[in-house]
Amino acid sequence: MEIVRKLNVPAEFLYETIIRSVLSDIHSQTGKKVVESQLPGFEYIKTFSKNNSAKVKIEEITKNESYQYRTTSNINDFTVTYKVRSLTKESCELHYTEKMESYGYLQKLNDAFVGIIWSRLKKKRFHEMLKQIEVNYSREVVRL
Repeated sequence: MEIVRKLNVPAEFLYETIIRSVLSDIHSQTGKKVVESQLPGFEYIKTFSKNNSAKVKIEEITKNESYQYRTTSNINDFTVTYKVRSLTKESCELHYTEKMESYGYLQKLNDAFVGIIWSRLKKKRFHEMLKQIEVNYSREVVRL
């Protein structure tokens, strides 16, 4: 999946929103309070359900520009990349990509089938999340 979208928020705001979410996820999964400077190369186990977990590794992080992580389980390898490019003082462009490599023929078939069914819904939810980030930024600007 690939999404490129212009957002009416500064690149710094979008990047900080992503990093706050990452730090929150790490804390909820591990109980550790990590700071941004500790993120490059950081690894932890994320539990999705009672019998489903994976290793998450932060592979790339460049302040206000990029964030990439890899989630590895016994069935697939999933990489997510956020590239943020400042357009103006008050806007930026997000280039979001997801890549998945499944292990085994049946898993590849299953993931392809599920991908076809869920990709539209997933994209729609992602766009709604980006819209909410813009709303949150607008509210923050009004409070100042």
